[in-house]
Amino acid sequence: MSTPPTWGPLRSFGRIKSRTLKPRQAALMETLLPQIAVPDPAAGPIDPRALMPDAKAVWFEVGFGGGEHMAEQAARHPDVLIVGCEPFQNGVGSALRHVEERELTNVRLHMGDARDVLAAFPDASLERVFVLFPDPWPKARHHKRRVIQQETLTELARVLKPGGRFRFVTDWKDYAAWTLERALKEPAFRWPAEKADHWKVAPADHVTTRYQEKLLGDTQPIYLEFERV
Repeated sequence: MSTPPTWGPLRSFGRIKSRTLKPRQAALMETLLPQIAVPDPAAGPIDPRALMPDAKAVWFEVGFGGGEHMAEQAARHPDVLIVGCEPFQNGVGSALRHVEERELTNVRLHMGDARDVLAAFPDASLERVFVLFPDPWPKARHHKRRVIQQETLTELARVLKPGGRFRFVTDWKDYAAWTLERALKEPAFRWPAEKADHWKVAPADHVTTRYQEKLLGDTQPIYLEFERV
């Protein structure tokens, strides 16, 4: 494994808690989360294969929100381990409810910064990475807080296997342009899009969440998918 990057003190996310957790979610934080939590990345390297030894692939979701996309993908692909990271406590509580209700055994969670877990993964250990509707930090002075930075893309390229895919979706034009510009500078990524349908039309396996339906950005969703060469 290469030397882990230094992220610095800047967080790529805002608040980590809003309303008080519902009793059921609070209970799941105490009972279910410890059972499916990713090992503390500060303790050393994490082998995702060890989290589900019989998994045929490992997928990674950065900032899973309420967990709808993660849970649906896990239900569709029970033989795939999906590791999800989310710093927002209420989102983790929601995801735990999805995991319990759908009896998902192939989900592992980290309540915190996804970049810490990413840095603890071995080279070429993931088949897919999802970054869906991340905080856009639209003001120019806040762009340094965006989760997509050049060093993040370099880390994603490191942990993805050749042929692996990185999907980024946003409903902010500037963030799409920002990500595309930086991804094209990363020599390990190839953008296979050839026509507008490739970024304007949702991929066949995309899961539309309630957050996406709110249309909070300044454009219809833009779907960018890159291949690890």
